Formats: sequence, structure tokens, C-alpha cells
Amino acid sequence: MTVQTVYDHIADFIASMDPQKVLELKAPPGMSTRLEDLIDKEKEVGLSLEEKDELDHYLVLERLIRLAKAHARLRLAQA
Repeated sequence: MTVQTVYDHIADFIASMDPQKVLELKAPPGMSTRLEDLIDKEKEVGLSLEEKDELDHYLVLERLIRLAKAHARLRLAQA
């Protein structure tokens, strides 16, 4: 089993709960601002190890949510 397979499995599980709600899922404004700040800081001066870890977690979550939304769209299209 690959990491991609695990992501797909979890994303499909999330999408199966309520596809419409998954499509409506958005990050709170504070979280979006923090992510943008971390990305900007990474480009300009670099991040501390703690900030890099935080950014990595945000990116993993973003990837998982994007996959869940793709699975939700497929489920709604098939319904």
C-alpha cells in the first residue's frame, strides 16, 4: 500500500459521510492567514524547524481535503 493509496482511502471515507458538506468545507480565515504568512516567510527568510513542521502539516491537510472534495464531486455526480 502506498501513501497515495492511504490518502485516497481516507479522502473517500471523508467524502462518503456527506459529500455536499465536504464540498462546502473551508479553512477559517485565521488558518488561511497563518498559512500564507508561513509560505511568505519561507520564501523570504526561511522557517524555524517548528514553523516548517507546522507548514508541512497544513500542506498535508490541504492535500487530503482536496482529495476528499474530488471524491465528493464524483459521489455527487454518480448519485
